[in-house]
Amino acid sequence: ENRKIIIDLEHRDNMTDSDLIFLNDSTIVGKRISDNWAREQHFYFAVKFSEIPINREFRKNEEGQASKLILEFGNEFPVLALKVGISAVDINGAKKNLNTEMPHWDFDKYRSANEAKWNKELSKVELKESDPDKLAIFYTALYHSFLNPNNFSDVDGRFRGMDMKIHQSNQHTQYTVFSLWDTFRASHPLFTILQEERTIDFVKTLLTQYKQGGILPIWELSANYTGCMIGYHSIPVIVDAYNKGLRDFDADLALRAMVHSADQHHLGLESYRKQGFISSENESESVSKTLEYAYDDWCIAIFADSLGQDSIAQRFYERSQFYKNIYNPTSTFM
Repeated sequence: ENRKIIIDLEHRDNMTDSDLIFLNDSTIVGKRISDNWAREQHFYFAVKFSEIPINREFRKNEEGQASKLILEFGNEFPVLALKVGISAVDINGAKKNLNTEMPHWDFDKYRSANEAKWNKELSKVELKESDPDKLAIFYTALYHSFLNPNNFSDVDGRFRGMDMKIHQSNQHTQYTVFSLWDTFRASHPLFTILQEERTIDFVKTLLTQYKQGGILPIWELSANYTGCMIGYHSIPVIVDAYNKGLRDFDADLALRAMVHSADQHHLGLESYRKQGFISSENESESVSKTLEYAYDDWCIAIFADSLGQDSIAQRFYERSQFYKNIYNPTSTFM
């Protein structure tokens, strides 16, 4: 009874700007900009209701921004339906995404279409197994592995870049959520087998982020460098794709971006280059960083080798051996 919907933009992290606007009696649009893990996260939305609310009440925060909306719908209809479009670009992008991706109100039709899309993706692997529990575990895990990275482009090809400006791309889909320390070992190598077209777009996204933001991402979220995790693991993602024949990207640009990442002075890299390892006096996580830089440098070396860039390859083959400098043969530990 007295069905209510609350839109609460203050929930979760530190909201720095917001807006809630009634576009018409049954459509709300708005924005939410926040500062947390992603230091400047832009989120724009459009919400359509299948009914017109009978009452509506705005709440403002201390800065006078519209931050909460309480909608009451009464009891006349048995089902209240909502359609939500989102964008990282602007409100018009959210409206266009909603109208393009959800033109009708038939929920069962959307559900069937969604099931068909997921079945197509999951059927890329055919598992011969009679135990239903094992089947459920496997395909649930495969489903989870396909959830990220996320499409960051609007339906018209616009996206927010690492420079926070709006860019247009009709050449590739821009993606976000690259938790690369988590994914370079297994998820991305899986994608090169099961998601070849998306892998090309992943690589093009990483190179676009380099051009717009000045460095290959380490852990990117919503067009933000989060500064999270270690290594520069965009590099093995790009090299793995290239070595498996997925080469529809600018390889020379990729090599320049890799060398640029490896020649930074932050996160222990200066000590790593000067002395051939990172000590605990130089930087926290010194052993882990030494090992991961050495691996990434090996990836740069084999990529440069593939492109015939012998001097770069030789330099990074030598750097890739730095892991030996922290090996203790007596204890057999790093």
